[in-house]
Parts: sequence; C-alpha cells; structure tokens
Amino acid sequence: MEIKNLHDWNLTYSEAVLRQKELSGQVKHHKIKVWPKTIAGLDCAFSKDGKKIIAVVVVLKLGNFEVFETVSATQKVTFPYIPGLLSFREAPVCIAAVQKIKVVPDIFMIDGQGIAHPRRLGLAAHLGLFFDKPTFGCAKSRLTGNFNEPSLEKGSFTPLKDKNEIIGSVVRTRTRVKPVFVSVGHKCLLKETIDITLACAIKYRIPEPTRLAHQYVSKLKQSI
Repeated sequence: MEIKNLHDWNLTYSEAVLRQKELSGQVKHHKIKVWPKTIAGLDCAFSKDGKKIIAVVVVLKLGNFEVFETVSATQKVTFPYIPGLLSFREAPVCIAAVQKIKVVPDIFMIDGQGIAHPRRLGLAAHLGLFFDKPTFGCAKSRLTGNFNEPSLEKGSFTPLKDKNEIIGSVVRTRTRVKPVFVSVGHKCLLKETIDITLACAIKYRIPEPTRLAHQYVSKLKQSI
C-alpha cells in the first residue's frame, strides 16, 4: 500500500506540537464515496520492558468478518511518553505494519482517537493523512471532551463535545456494557463511523476489527 511521507519522526516536543497543529488543518471530513466492503483493524502494544512497540493490522470483509490478512511490525521506541503526542510514539510502527499489507482495505478502524484530541490530531487522524484513506478512531476511553452517558441499550450514542464542538460520539456497542469512544480520523463522517462501529460489534464491546488486532498483538508482546 502506498503511504505518503508527510514528515520525519525525529522531532522535539515543540516541533511535534507545531506539526500537529499544521496537519490538523489538512484532515478532511466528507461522506465516504463508496460504502466500504473491507475494513482493517489496527492496534499497538508495548513489549514487557517498554523498549519496543508492536503494531498489528487485521484486514477483514465487512459483513461476515472473514479475515483476509494479518500482518505485524515491531520497532524500538524512539519517542518519549507525552500525553497528547502519543501518535508520534505509535504511528511509525503502524505505518511499517500497513506497508506490508497486500489487501488494501476500504477503511481503517484504529484503536485510538481521531479528532477527539486537544489539537484534533489523534492517532487515527494522523495516520489517515499518511494513508490518504478513510480512517476513524474507536477508543476504549475518553481523552478529552464531555458527554452524557448514552442509554443502556446497544446502538444508543451521545455526542462527545469540546465546548460547543462535536468531536466524536460515545457509542454503546453492547447492552449494559461500557461504551466506546468513536471519532472521525480522515475522509469520513461521524455518523458513518458510528454505523460501521455498530455493524462490527457483533458480540463483544470492542468491534471485531480492533478486537482481533488487539488479541493478536497481545499474543505477540508475550514473546518480545
């Protein structure tokens, strides 16, 4: 898969913040041109000693969730842990994994934030610009913003807001189970990402694409 080279990764804190502000203005929010038939789940994990990071991409067919391909990549950690700048720590290995895939998905579901980020450039938005493909974040927890709890039934959702701006949605993927936090990354609309998230939540709280990626990366980190 062809990936854009937007910038290098050897950046200081101030350079990374500036880069985020510049790139956030390039994120596009528009309707998906053709409804996706394939989807990739992407997740990361750190080795036990914290010195390496592993990324896994699982490409599936939307509908029956047949797995077409699973790939992984491992790299040394080169960027420190700084809240709000996690994509500079995780994106390089994600890109390395995606470069290996042969089945290019129509959309990426990424375990992380899209624009639900203080500078509107979480991991899913950042990667979306590199991939130049529809991407969105499906996170287990909130990074920023305020919300009212959605009702307890599967399929209910409420807006995630930063002041008066809607930056994502809090989505109940299973009845009486904690919701997930969905936000646009690039080249899609929030309602579409909610629909896809719910369509992929066939049994568990975490939708199949990122659930399978998480399972696989969790196994890999035990041996690294």
